[in-house]
Amino acid sequence: MPAPATAQPATVSVLGLGLMGTALAAALLGAGHTVTVWNRNPARTGPLVAQGAHPAATPAAAVAASDLVIVCLLDNGAVRDVFDGLGDSVAHRTVANLTNGTPAQARELAAWATERGARYLDGGIMAVPQMIAGPHAYVLYSGDEDAFRAHRSTFAALGDTRFVGADPGLAAVHDVALLTGMYGMTVGVMQAFALARTENIPAAELAGPLVEWIGAMLAGTPEEAAAIDSGKHLTDVSSLTANQAALPNLMETFRDQGLSTAFFEPLRELLDRAVEQGHGTDGLSRLATLLEK
Repeated sequence: MPAPATAQPATVSVLGLGLMGTALAAALLGAGHTVTVWNRNPARTGPLVAQGAHPAATPAAAVAASDLVIVCLLDNGAVRDVFDGLGDSVAHRTVANLTNGTPAQARELAAWATERGARYLDGGIMAVPQMIAGPHAYVLYSGDEDAFRAHRSTFAALGDTRFVGADPGLAAVHDVALLTGMYGMTVGVMQAFALARTENIPAAELAGPLVEWIGAMLAGTPEEAAAIDSGKHLTDVSSLTANQAALPNLMETFRDQGLSTAFFEPLRELLDRAVEQGHGTDGLSRLATLLEK
């Protein structure tokens, strides 16, 4: 999809001023847009008002002020509570819900908005607040593609814009998938630090090698993806049988060092099941299929 044209000043309302919502509103102000802000605790609007934002006393007043409404609350339960008080005031507006949630929640909220004459986009923010408007931030969008195209240049103030499909739930699917990879990596890194601590190895000493090693392993991700999409899991790198044989050494080390082996238990179950089912010569990509119910 081609890059958006330079944004013309737009009217945007931001509902929710936690750390992320505040960062979104500040980025929009920095890009020259007219921004109205609302938060359940009105005190949170103060710093943004000082930057030029307009405070709204209620969500309905915020919605009335702008053509584009960006929602960033704690969860989609809070979003629904706010939406239930808006009624048909959202008609003829675009609602972009950037609150973390599930695909089912996104589809439910999209149906709610459509029934009231609004255009709905669901989004997944792939950044922490400090990254917003920076070169590495991007936001996933799904839902009404015409609405996305109409406001894409405004969304560009937040980071790169990536439309992933007309199904409103698709941004959440991508978001949760990417977060799953992040959490898996993070927990693995914390396990490595915990092991190092048992021998008084400073975490800082292990940080560099972890970055180097994990980065090298991530380079093989496209090949793993190709194997999953093709269903051809044979490997000349590291078979499931080899991994099954190696895993007890990791678990024994953790036990010997007085650490929990809970991190490894799901992997052991998957490896055992894969080998039992005759997939021992396959690569780790096979495990993705064994997670399906």
